[in-house]
Amino acid sequence: MLEMRPDCERCGRDLPPSTADARICSFECTFCAECVDGALAGVCPNCGGGFEKRPARGEALLDRFPASTARKGPATRE
Repeated sequence: MLEMRPDCERCGRDLPPSTADARICSFECTFCAECVDGALAGVCPNCGGGFEKRPARGEALLDRFPASTARKGPATRE
């Protein structure tokens, strides 16, 4: 099941489950559309893959299968 990470791994921007601005690669690396289209030039810095728009999860399903709360943005890196 898709983890639906809560933030951009590059800039830390919040990416709630309902946003249309989240992009993911095949490993679920998660970035905002602005970072993907700009600085990343459509290439994942972690795996070298491309990005797709992250699909939305319906509100009813979010109750049963909540999005992740584990942040991966720059403030959480060591």
